[in-house]
Amino acid sequence: MAAPTDVTFIHRLEDFGFAAYMRHFGAMAIDKASAAGADWLVRLGPLTTAHRTALRNLRLAFPNESEAWRVDVAKAMWAGIGRTVAETPHLPKINAYRPDSRITVENAERLDAIRESGKGAVFISGHFANWELMPIAIAQRPTPCQMTYRPANNPLIDARIMAIRANYGAKLQSAKGVEGGVGLIRALKKGWSIALMNDQKYNEGIRAPFFGYDCMTADGPTRLARRFNALLQPMSVKRNGARFHAVVHEPLPIDADQSDDVALPASIRRINAFMEARIREAPEQWFWVHNRWPKEAWVEAGVM
Repeated sequence: MAAPTDVTFIHRLEDFGFAAYMRHFGAMAIDKASAAGADWLVRLGPLTTAHRTALRNLRLAFPNESEAWRVDVAKAMWAGIGRTVAETPHLPKINAYRPDSRITVENAERLDAIRESGKGAVFISGHFANWELMPIAIAQRPTPCQMTYRPANNPLIDARIMAIRANYGAKLQSAKGVEGGVGLIRALKKGWSIALMNDQKYNEGIRAPFFGYDCMTADGPTRLARRFNALLQPMSVKRNGARFHAVVHEPLPIDADQSDDVALPASIRRINAFMEARIREAPEQWFWVHNRWPKEAWVEAGVM
């Protein structure tokens, strides 16, 4: 692996630790690695400031649940993140479509239909369970797809993560800057699909309710689906230990006959409703540490 340019001593030190972590968990069987990762982060996560963010978000989203319930959900979330991290070195060994696979893919025939159409689709999802399993399900069908990702701050670690994703078949495009958007347009123009996360705060997006409080949501996926008359195709995944069930859901409407002023807010409301429904099914499997809602929503909910 060629070293990126402009790396610092701190970058190299962090990369040394990351490489050691990869060797440590990679040497274990995946079930043992996943369990060890859960045990590690369920102890460490609650000590961080991110834990306070998670509890605020849970109070906002589930005001009728007890604080003990929310604490348990937050701890289970940390265990799930620990599993996801520890499973990373094992991802290239996972094949989604073997009879004994760790992933079952519900409605995989929808992926086949997208591939055979030659038009591509705009896949959207959220940070559910181990979110890396959804790109695996898409790429190994195989469905030609350009997937966005946020580069790691450390370029050496980013190169390692990119190599892992390339090994399981993902074709990646940084979500940063103008080039990120241009790359997605190029992919759709040549009949490929694109895949984006649509559950994070995006200040330039559209305000829509999520668990009863307005927050900004990216409208780029819907805009691209409308521009190319492509399916807006949601996916989700749930975990059971180190085994997973991915679902290719019914496509969401894009209201192609409506103006942007009407269609975009309606689409964002549907996207947020889809994400909320999946989260309510397994709240411990979502990434509650995002600053998903604005501070005024926290104030309105009385969780500050």
